[in-house]
Amino acid sequence: MSTASLAPSLSLDQLNVADEDAFVALLDGIYEHSPWIARRAFALRSAGGFASLAALKHAMATVVREAALDEQLGLIRAHPELAGKAMVAKALTAESTNEQNKAGLTNCTPDEFARLQQLNADYNTRFGWPFILAVRGPRGDGLSRQQIIDTFARRLNGHPDIERAECLRNIHRIAEIRLNDKFGVVPTLGNQVWDWAESLARFSDPGFAENGQLTVLYLTKAHRAAAAQLADWMRECGFDEVGIDAVGNVVGVYHGEAHGQTEEPPRLLTGSHYDTVRNGGKYDGRLGIFVPMACVRELKRQGRRLKHGIEVIGFSEEEGQRYKATFLGSSALVGRFDPAWLDQADADGVVLRDLMRDAGLPGTIEAIQALQRDPARYLGFIEVHIEQGPVLNELDLPLGIVTSINGSLRYVGEVRGLASHAGTTPMNRRRDAAAAVAELILYVEERAGAVPEVVGTVGQLQVPNGSINVIPGRCRFSLDLRATTDAARDALDADVRARLAEICERRGVSFTLERTEVAAAAPSDAAWQSRWEAAVETLGLPVHRMPSGAGHDAMKLHQAMPQAMLFQRGLNLGISHNPLEAISNDDTELCVQAFLALLVRL
Repeated sequence: MSTASLAPSLSLDQLNVADEDAFVALLDGIYEHSPWIARRAFALRSAGGFASLAALKHAMATVVREAALDEQLGLIRAHPELAGKAMVAKALTAESTNEQNKAGLTNCTPDEFARLQQLNADYNTRFGWPFILAVRGPRGDGLSRQQIIDTFARRLNGHPDIERAECLRNIHRIAEIRLNDKFGVVPTLGNQVWDWAESLARFSDPGFAENGQLTVLYLTKAHRAAAAQLADWMRECGFDEVGIDAVGNVVGVYHGEAHGQTEEPPRLLTGSHYDTVRNGGKYDGRLGIFVPMACVRELKRQGRRLKHGIEVIGFSEEEGQRYKATFLGSSALVGRFDPAWLDQADADGVVLRDLMRDAGLPGTIEAIQALQRDPARYLGFIEVHIEQGPVLNELDLPLGIVTSINGSLRYVGEVRGLASHAGTTPMNRRRDAAAAVAELILYVEERAGAVPEVVGTVGQLQVPNGSINVIPGRCRFSLDLRATTDAARDALDADVRARLAEICERRGVSFTLERTEVAAAAPSDAAWQSRWEAAVETLGLPVHRMPSGAGHDAMKLHQAMPQAMLFQRGLNLGISHNPLEAISNDDTELCVQAFLALLVRL
């Protein structure tokens, strides 16, 4: 669905009929002073050539990932410093000159130039290679000089192995943008999704908005403004019905062809959440609303109806940040909204029922129960989500197929020992509560690491009234256990609880453990997973199957209908629940294309 705004100087047909030397020549300048990448990519062509531009990009990235370490370092060192000596001497390649110009690096103030020179020197001293950043950014239209300087300063503190990988990923992004220029390709649909995400991020709760941070908690003014904006955009996209329901979900419906039927054709249900964690990212959840919105917008533009309807839901509350009501929005759709939630109060004493009424919602269990969907009217539920992890990044893949959403158990616990003098209590007579929890942490790491697709985390630790010269008498902790199947999760749970009991018995301390959450694993429906796989294959990309370690609204819809998910790669090592969460317009274009392919193949 991409459009060409510039006359292309290269086509896939030209590449696919070229011999090896011509192939390398046609791709000259894509990777800085490194023709070996194109030469090896030529050997990866199938008999019919590369199926798509995305396939070519992935082949070249694969060549670099599989190259020897000295070859990777040579590629990094082939790139010039940002605002460095080569730029001053006008000795950059044409491609690098264009990119540094677009980022405004040729117009630095004296202070900015001095700062960049110092960063270049410090970075080279620490790592031994130049700092690499795709200065045209995730949308392709350029980062600001301040964004470049901030990223430079942040990455200066990275581990060398991680930073080398980040340099290579930025080199691939540079190459991707250069290929787009050569092919005259603009990821129009990806740009639209990216722009929506940027615009929606202007709504943020007080205390965070002033600091440039994104926080949207349930039914705050920012949350309601975001819902209203989503509804307006859905109308602009061409949805036939748009509304905000009794729990604050934003619902858009694009009807299917009637075909003379007296009843409306079945719908495909999709969507994700628009609330955020505190100081979170712009794409977690929201990507899964914007991508199907872009698909409906494209279908409407084409004047096209499908044999099924499309219902897109922006779920109002998934994160459970304001109330202990995780998956509040999606729970209502499957009849699992707990009436007791209405009587909960937040940290400021605001009762949920009262908050709903103040927001113009009914605030009654009857209105909420009426939101339950009839599974017989739906084909299933699918969800797009940012991966929230490093796997797709490390594989240089823009998309991944989710096989199962992990089941999870969460606990809060406390170990109680005896607080005593750190100097006078012999090591063999201590009842150290923190040491007991430390031993548990190491066991959780060992036990979870011994089984594929099982994870365990102690994410919170606190020694109440701790002092530097006092042996900890109490230690509070959290425990998060996850696995792709409930059986694997429960086996991990049993072993961890048994080991905690053994540790405490041996150390002469006691413990309490309170289970705070249980979530069943949600395996993807085989037929819907296959549809996602076929959609990805139409893009010329390999299919990579992976579990989801994070929870999603799809877990709730799984209780009522078949579900399957598609992951999109995140930038910055796949970081999520963090302001560094990011996507590129090109990856998002592929995500929209995959979604459209799935829709039309139905």
